[in-house]
Amino acid sequence: MIVREIKVTDAKGLSILTKQVEDSSDYMLWEPEERIINRERQLKMIKSVQEKENSTILIAENCGALVGYLLAFGGSAKRNNHSAYIVIGISKDYRGQGIGTKLFRKLEEWAANHNIHRLELTTVTKNEAGLSLYKKMGFEIEGTKRHSLFINGKWIDEYFMAKLL
Repeated sequence: MIVREIKVTDAKGLSILTKQVEDSSDYMLWEPEERIINRERQLKMIKSVQEKENSTILIAENCGALVGYLLAFGGSAKRNNHSAYIVIGISKDYRGQGIGTKLFRKLEEWAANHNIHRLELTTVTKNEAGLSLYKKMGFEIEGTKRHSLFINGKWIDEYFMAKLL
């Protein structure tokens, strides 16, 4: 298993992985088939992220296939460019195998070299596996976003979580 920063040549693999994750998770923002995910759009996003000093995309690769990703989007103003908002996704067949932990450890290494002081994310309050990972990695719940999402006909709360480095 290799965890590394993304390259533009990973655009197709990232589009496939993103679709797999969104199709198999109840907790991602986007529902299956809700948005168009293709190589061109992913390539544009990768290039945009690579232009920013305080943003990155990390990927987990197993035998040449992408199996996990972690996006870190840095703040765009002087007052928040020390923080990064996190989105993580892991292929269904690879969940529970330590990939999330490896991605977060690599993120912390990257953050230390890019003046990132705060990492933040949101997660559905019922996402027990995600909560367990985030707490293990040192994230704390800072608040609850009530009725933040509407999933399967029900209002769902999210936790706002953060970790200071």
